[in-house]
Amino acid sequence: MPRSRVGRIIIGVLLVVGGILGFLPILGFWMVPLGLLVLSQDLPYVRRQRRRLAVWWVRKRRAREARRGGTMRP
Repeated sequence: MPRSRVGRIIIGVLLVVGGILGFLPILGFWMVPLGLLVLSQDLPYVRRQRRRLAVWWVRKRRAREARRGGTMRP
């Protein structure tokens, strides 16, 4: 990743836009989460949303493991 904040924001936006056009050859929908991950380095709103998603994912996984009766590794 570029060291400059502006460079990271430009790359993140380009990845998201390219991902939205994922139906075209070469571009893919995989670019959207990657672009959001790059943007989360510099944009507080995107960082908060990424953190919320991570917390939700862990809670969901723990609940699923508890229903199965298994133990979850940290």
